[in-house]
Amino acid sequence: QWNRHVPRLAVATSRNLKDWTKHGPAFAKAFDGKFFNLGCKSGSILTEVVKGKQIIKKINGKYFMYWGEEHVFAATSDDLIHWTPIVNIDGSLKKLFSPRDGYFDSHLTECGPPAIYTPKGIVLLYNGKNHSGRGDKRYTANVYAAGQALFDANDPTRFITRLDEPFFRPMDSFEKSGQYVDGTVFIEGMVYFKNKWYLYYGCADSKVGVAVYDPKRPAKADPLP
Repeated sequence: QWNRHVPRLAVATSRNLKDWTKHGPAFAKAFDGKFFNLGCKSGSILTEVVKGKQIIKKINGKYFMYWGEEHVFAATSDDLIHWTPIVNIDGSLKKLFSPRDGYFDSHLTECGPPAIYTPKGIVLLYNGKNHSGRGDKRYTANVYAAGQALFDANDPTRFITRLDEPFFRPMDSFEKSGQYVDGTVFIEGMVYFKNKWYLYYGCADSKVGVAVYDPKRPAKADPLP
Protein backbone atom coordinates (compact mmCIF):
# COMPACT_ATOMS: atom_id res chain seq x y z
CA GLN A 1 0.00 0.00 0.00
CA TRP A 2 1.17 3.53 -0.75
CA ASN A 3 -0.36 6.67 0.78
CA ARG A 4 2.32 8.96 -0.71
CA HIS A 5 4.09 8.99 2.64
CA VAL A 6 4.76 5.42 3.81
CA PRO A 7 4.77 2.17 1.79
CA ARG A 8 3.25 -0.70 3.77
CA LEU A 9 3.03 -4.43 3.18
CA ALA A 10 -0.66 -5.25 2.78
CA VAL A 11 -2.72 -8.37 2.18
CA ALA A 12 -5.32 -9.18 -0.46
CA THR A 13 -6.78 -12.63 -1.16
CA SER A 14 -8.45 -14.25 -4.15
CA ARG A 15 -9.55 -17.69 -5.28
CA ASN A 16 -9.65 -16.87 -9.00
CA LEU A 17 -7.11 -14.02 -9.37
CA LYS A 18 -9.92 -11.80 -10.69
CA ASP A 19 -12.00 -10.98 -7.61
CA TRP A 20 -9.99 -9.74 -4.64
CA THR A 21 -10.68 -8.98 -0.99
CA LYS A 22 -8.41 -6.40 0.64
CA HIS A 23 -7.47 -7.02 4.28
CA GLY A 24 -5.27 -4.01 4.98
CA PRO A 25 -1.69 -3.72 6.27
CA ALA A 26 -0.08 -7.02 7.25
CA PHE A 27 1.37 -5.72 10.54
CA ALA A 28 -1.52 -3.49 11.64
CA LYS A 29 -2.34 -5.47 14.80
CA ALA A 30 1.03 -6.98 15.72
CA PHE A 31 2.55 -5.62 18.94
CA ASP A 32 -0.23 -3.01 19.17
CA GLY A 33 0.73 -1.55 15.82
CA LYS A 34 4.41 -1.04 16.71
CA PHE A 35 5.58 -1.71 13.13
CA PHE A 36 2.57 -0.22 11.35
CA ASN A 37 4.49 2.78 10.02
CA LEU A 38 7.70 0.95 9.19
CA GLY A 39 8.14 1.43 5.46
CA CYS A 40 8.32 -1.83 3.49
CA LYS A 41 6.94 -3.16 0.21
CA SER A 42 8.70 -6.51 -0.18
CA GLY A 43 7.45 -9.77 1.31
CA SER A 44 8.34 -13.37 0.43
CA ILE A 45 6.00 -16.07 1.72
CA LEU A 46 7.50 -19.55 2.05
CA THR A 47 6.31 -22.04 -0.58
CA GLU A 48 7.01 -25.63 -1.61
CA VAL A 49 6.56 -27.67 -4.78
CA VAL A 50 4.19 -30.58 -4.12
CA LYS A 51 3.07 -32.89 -6.93
CA GLY A 52 4.11 -30.36 -9.54
CA LYS A 53 2.38 -27.40 -7.92
CA GLN A 54 3.85 -24.54 -5.91
CA ILE A 55 1.89 -24.14 -2.68
CA ILE A 56 2.29 -22.13 0.52
CA LYS A 57 3.98 -24.13 3.27
CA LYS A 58 3.74 -24.07 7.04
CA ILE A 59 6.78 -24.41 9.29
CA ASN A 60 6.16 -25.58 12.85
CA GLY A 61 2.44 -25.03 12.39
CA LYS A 62 2.67 -21.45 11.09
CA TYR A 63 2.98 -19.68 7.77
CA PHE A 64 6.32 -17.94 7.32
CA MET A 65 7.37 -14.81 5.45
CA TYR A 66 10.69 -13.10 4.79
CA TRP A 67 10.34 -9.35 4.40
CA GLY A 68 12.27 -6.11 4.49
CA GLU A 69 14.03 -3.60 2.25
CA GLU A 70 17.38 -2.79 3.86
CA HIS A 71 17.73 -5.82 6.10
CA VAL A 72 15.93 -9.15 5.80
CA PHE A 73 13.45 -9.83 8.61
CA ALA A 74 10.84 -12.54 9.18
CA ALA A 75 7.21 -12.85 10.28
CA THR A 76 4.73 -15.64 11.01
CA SER A 77 0.97 -15.98 10.61
CA ASP A 78 -1.85 -18.36 11.48
CA ASP A 79 -4.15 -17.24 8.66
CA LEU A 80 -1.98 -15.58 5.96
CA ILE A 81 -3.73 -12.28 6.73
CA HIS A 82 -2.47 -11.11 10.11
CA TRP A 83 1.31 -11.27 10.42
CA THR A 84 3.57 -11.01 13.47
CA PRO A 85 7.19 -9.91 12.93
CA ILE A 86 9.84 -11.98 14.70
CA VAL A 87 11.66 -9.87 17.28
CA ASN A 88 14.59 -10.13 19.67
CA ILE A 89 14.26 -10.22 23.45
CA ASP A 90 14.47 -6.43 23.57
CA GLY A 91 11.59 -6.09 21.08
CA SER A 92 13.72 -5.03 18.12
CA LEU A 93 13.29 -6.74 14.76
CA LYS A 94 15.42 -9.84 14.31
CA LYS A 95 17.80 -9.28 11.36
CA LEU A 96 18.43 -12.46 9.38
CA PHE A 97 21.02 -10.92 7.06
CA SER A 98 22.06 -7.43 5.99
CA PRO A 99 24.05 -5.50 3.38
CA ARG A 100 27.80 -6.21 3.30
CA ASP A 101 30.54 -3.87 2.20
CA GLY A 102 32.43 -4.76 -0.97
CA TYR A 103 29.65 -6.83 -2.53
CA PHE A 104 26.80 -6.30 -5.01
CA ASP A 105 24.35 -6.14 -2.07
CA SER A 106 26.29 -3.50 -0.11
CA HIS A 107 23.53 -0.86 -0.05
CA LEU A 108 20.46 -2.98 0.69
CA THR A 109 19.10 -6.52 0.67
CA GLU A 110 15.44 -6.58 -0.35
CA CYS A 111 13.25 -9.69 -0.45
CA GLY A 112 12.15 -10.97 -3.83
CA PRO A 113 9.68 -13.67 -4.95
CA PRO A 114 8.24 -16.46 -2.76
CA ALA A 115 10.93 -18.41 -0.93
CA ILE A 116 11.22 -22.09 -1.83
CA TYR A 117 11.43 -24.90 0.72
CA THR A 118 13.48 -28.00 -0.06
CA PRO A 119 14.52 -30.77 2.36
CA LYS A 120 18.12 -29.52 2.02
CA GLY A 121 17.32 -25.92 2.81
CA ILE A 122 15.19 -22.88 2.04
CA VAL A 123 16.20 -20.72 -0.92
CA LEU A 124 15.41 -17.02 -0.80
CA LEU A 125 15.94 -15.01 -3.98
CA TYR A 126 16.51 -11.36 -3.15
CA ASN A 127 17.46 -8.01 -4.65
CA GLY A 128 20.78 -6.38 -3.84
CA LYS A 129 21.76 -2.76 -4.47
CA ASN A 130 25.39 -1.87 -5.00
CA HIS A 131 26.59 1.00 -2.79
CA SER A 132 28.17 3.91 -4.65
CA GLY A 133 31.07 4.13 -2.19
CA ARG A 134 31.29 0.82 -0.30
CA GLY A 135 30.17 -1.56 -3.02
CA ASP A 136 31.74 -3.92 -5.54
CA LYS A 137 33.70 -1.70 -7.94
CA ARG A 138 33.18 -4.17 -10.80
CA TYR A 139 29.50 -3.27 -10.90
CA THR A 140 27.84 0.07 -11.61
CA ALA A 141 27.14 2.22 -8.56
CA ASN A 142 23.53 1.91 -7.35
CA VAL A 143 22.77 -0.97 -9.74
CA TYR A 144 20.22 -3.59 -8.62
CA ALA A 145 21.07 -7.26 -9.18
CA ALA A 146 19.65 -10.52 -7.82
CA GLY A 147 21.18 -12.82 -5.22
CA GLN A 148 20.34 -16.11 -3.50
CA ALA A 149 20.41 -16.91 0.20
CA LEU A 150 20.10 -20.27 1.96
CA PHE A 151 18.32 -20.94 5.28
CA ASP A 152 17.94 -24.02 7.46
CA ALA A 153 15.04 -26.25 6.35
CA ASN A 154 13.98 -26.84 9.95
CA ASP A 155 14.56 -23.30 11.21
CA PRO A 156 13.78 -20.70 8.53
CA THR A 157 15.32 -17.94 10.67
CA ARG A 158 18.75 -19.61 10.67
CA PHE A 159 20.76 -18.05 7.87
CA ILE A 160 23.39 -20.39 6.40
CA THR A 161 25.03 -18.61 3.46
CA ARG A 162 24.49 -16.54 0.31
CA LEU A 163 26.10 -16.15 -3.08
CA ASP A 164 28.99 -13.69 -3.27
CA GLU A 165 28.07 -12.82 -6.87
CA PRO A 166 24.65 -12.02 -8.34
CA PHE A 167 23.10 -14.81 -10.38
CA PHE A 168 21.14 -12.27 -12.42
CA ARG A 169 22.18 -8.72 -13.30
CA PRO A 170 21.37 -6.05 -15.91
CA MET A 171 22.84 -7.18 -19.22
CA ASP A 172 20.43 -6.14 -21.98
CA SER A 173 19.79 -2.57 -23.09
CA PHE A 174 16.20 -2.52 -21.77
CA GLU A 175 17.54 -3.50 -18.32
CA LYS A 176 19.98 -0.58 -18.31
CA SER A 177 17.98 2.24 -19.90
CA GLY A 178 14.70 3.59 -18.56
CA GLN A 179 13.52 5.44 -15.47
CA TYR A 180 16.38 3.91 -13.48
CA VAL A 181 19.47 4.67 -15.56
CA ASP A 182 21.93 2.83 -13.29
CA GLY A 183 20.38 -0.47 -14.36
CA THR A 184 17.93 -2.78 -12.64
CA VAL A 185 16.75 -6.35 -12.73
CA PHE A 186 14.35 -6.31 -9.79
CA ILE A 187 12.92 -9.77 -9.11
CA GLU A 188 9.49 -10.02 -7.46
CA GLY A 189 7.31 -12.80 -8.88
CA MET A 190 8.12 -16.45 -9.52
CA VAL A 191 5.87 -19.37 -10.46
CA TYR A 192 6.43 -23.06 -11.13
CA PHE A 193 4.59 -24.12 -14.29
CA LYS A 194 4.96 -27.35 -16.27
CA ASN A 195 8.30 -28.22 -14.66
CA LYS A 196 9.83 -24.81 -15.33
CA TRP A 197 10.41 -21.73 -13.16
CA TYR A 198 9.24 -18.34 -14.44
CA LEU A 199 10.91 -15.38 -12.75
CA TYR A 200 9.24 -12.00 -13.34
CA TYR A 201 11.32 -8.89 -12.88
CA GLY A 202 11.37 -5.13 -13.39
CA CYS A 203 13.71 -3.73 -16.05
CA ALA A 204 15.14 -0.29 -15.14
CA ASP A 205 11.75 0.58 -13.58
CA SER A 206 10.30 0.86 -17.09
CA LYS A 207 9.39 -2.63 -18.34
CA VAL A 208 8.53 -6.08 -16.95
CA GLY A 209 10.49 -9.09 -18.14
CA VAL A 210 10.48 -12.82 -17.44
CA ALA A 211 13.41 -15.21 -17.17
CA VAL A 212 12.83 -18.96 -17.48
CA TYR A 213 14.75 -21.73 -15.74
CA ASP A 214 14.41 -25.19 -17.23
CA PRO A 215 15.98 -27.85 -14.94
CA LYS A 216 16.48 -30.11 -17.98
CA ARG A 217 18.41 -27.44 -19.88
CA PRO A 218 19.80 -24.97 -17.34
CA ALA A 219 21.31 -21.78 -18.71
CA LYS A 220 24.70 -20.50 -17.65
CA ALA A 221 24.83 -17.82 -14.99
CA ASP A 222 25.39 -14.23 -16.07
CA PRO A 223 29.14 -13.71 -16.65
CA LEU A 224 31.16 -11.68 -14.18
CA PRO A 225 32.22 -8.21 -15.35
